[in-house]
Amino acid sequence: MKRGELLNSYLSGLIADLGHKDKIVIADAGLPVPDRVEKIDLAVSCGLPGFIGTLKAVLSEYQIEAGIMAEDIKAENPRILDETLKILPAEIEPEYISHKEFKRLTEDCRAVIRTGECSPYANIVLVAGVTF
Repeated sequence: MKRGELLNSYLSGLIADLGHKDKIVIADAGLPVPDRVEKIDLAVSCGLPGFIGTLKAVLSEYQIEAGIMAEDIKAENPRILDETLKILPAEIEPEYISHKEFKRLTEDCRAVIRTGECSPYANIVLVAGVTF
């Protein structure tokens, strides 16, 4: 059995396959997923799994160099924003863009990981970094 925080074999395989600058999205239950982007649907019910727990697990295996969020999260979901800022690597300062731009950006992502999070704007694009 695999040791570590991220137990989902499909997510581990996706992360292992990513190259520098590849992007994935950790998304709430409501974010639309473009047709040509792979959707990994983890949602079981509202809140299960949550955005923060999923983000923590993914970050335990994924080296990132950037995180991008919708500007709206600052006013509409400060609790999720605060928790996200606490668990992102210290050197990562998130970039904020409009929600419209965010949805457009998802079209260039390798995958959208849909959680059961049912709170607004709980979405982040993670950009792969390198480990050296």
